Amino acid sequence: MTNSMPRSFNCKNEELPVICGFVAISLKRDLNDFTVYSPLFNDEYLAGFNAKIEAVQELVQPKSETIEGKMIGDHSDATLQELIMLINHLEGYIKLAGEKIPMKAADFGLVQLRKKVRARELEGVLNLLRPVENNLKKYQAELSEKGMTEVFAAKFSQVSLSLAEDKNKRYSMVSNRAALVQNNIEQLNDLYNQLTEICSIGKILYKKNNLAKLNDYTISFLLKQVRRISKPIDTSTNQQETPAEE
Repeated sequence: MTNSMPRSFNCKNEELPVICGFVAISLKRDLNDFTVYSPLFNDEYLAGFNAKIEAVQELVQPKSETIEGKMIGDHSDATLQELIMLINHLEGYIKLAGEKIPMKAADFGLVQLRKKVRARELEGVLNLLRPVENNLKKYQAELSEKGMTEVFAAKFSQVSLSLAEDKNKRYSMVSNRAALVQNNIEQLNDLYNQLTEICSIGKILYKKNNLAKLNDYTISFLLKQVRRISKPIDTSTNQQETPAEE
């Protein structure tokens, strides 16, 4: 039975354990302050929090699926590289055919197809391969006269099937993972509840006397850092930015 329990948090599933990981590092650093405030916050508490983070991380983004996803991506990339070569060669055959084929490479569908391949847009590539394959069949005789073999022509269909299979594998993997996470949403909510518990105490401890540490326990601030994938955290901003109330 599908678990319909709502999510307690607004960030993406995969962002939650990352944010919690940041807070766990801060809590370890500040554990003495937390323990003085309440003996609830001790080494055992921190260990339990880290264990929950690891469990949720494996639930939302398991290492095995990360590896599988990379393998699928690498295979798709290699197939797209092969397709670029096929497009270039076919373009040459079309030029050699000259007026025997009453359309240019763009009309044949190769220009747009090449753009989609370079952008790695699988859905667009698959859609554009269909008219190219139809034109190949329509003008197979004219192209064959210029050197195109049946083996070469068949490669377009093989590429299409290969990319479609990769797409389906990725969709199936993502869909199954999403269903599994939804059925275990209580586990993510539990982690989030502990996160908010730690952050609420962090605010009590540091709101008036240490803005840098306050940011370390402000979920909205931490989420911004997680989403700045390509940008390093500016330490000067970390000390000057006023965190949003949560």
